[in-house]
Amino acid sequence: MYEFLFTQSNTQLMQLLDLTYPTPEENLACDEALLEMCEQGYDREILRFWEPSSIFVVLGYSNRVSTEVYPEACRTAGVPILRRYSGGGTVVQGPGCLDYALILRTGSSGPLSTIQGTNVHVMDRLRRAVDMVTGGGVEVRGHTDLAIDSLKFSGNSQRRKERFILFHGVVLLNFNLQLISPFLPHPSREPSYRKGRPHERFLRNLGVPAAAVKQSVRQEWGVEEALEDVPGDRIAELVRTRYSSSDWVHRVD
Repeated sequence: MYEFLFTQSNTQLMQLLDLTYPTPEENLACDEALLEMCEQGYDREILRFWEPSSIFVVLGYSNRVSTEVYPEACRTAGVPILRRYSGGGTVVQGPGCLDYALILRTGSSGPLSTIQGTNVHVMDRLRRAVDMVTGGGVEVRGHTDLAIDSLKFSGNSQRRKERFILFHGVVLLNFNLQLISPFLPHPSREPSYRKGRPHERFLRNLGVPAAAVKQSVRQEWGVEEALEDVPGDRIAELVRTRYSSSDWVHRVD
């Protein structure tokens, strides 16, 4: 249980955590730990960025390894298969990707009080932020994709608690798109705008610096203050008990 003291004046300010851990397991665990921290008493909203340094596959909460991944190809190439805490589809990540996470207060009313309202509200703000960097043309497609000319460059998902939600995703900046097809078959479910296109014809990179995207997203959410206290012990525990566990990765197979 987390115990924190607050003043009325600071509870509405969002804080920034720009922190990348050495392993993808730690980075996935960090997002969940931040959500727990807020849910259990830390009454500040958080914006986090991280940039993966190695290739890995990450499944959505309810995805099946047997249908969404080529597991033998991953084993042969030494590419870990992981599972995140939120929904959405299976993706390949690595250098050239920018991950973000928003820990947001839900409230009993307003756009963040429902799944659909959250999707609309957050995705429109992300669209606006990225649009400032690209010079225009960014659209929200499907439920939680960002695209330009019907080419997807960002997928996003959420996990809800009683008081806070985790809304996170990845932005393709300069990722090697040829690394996707060897490890992922065509997804079992796809948005209508994909129209059956293979990975290489459906996805694109933004080709802009990570720093520019970070700054624009920070400005959109009005983030100035840094988060100082990170729940390191809980992150380590989640890595041991969940994110490095085969039982977790194969939980629905």
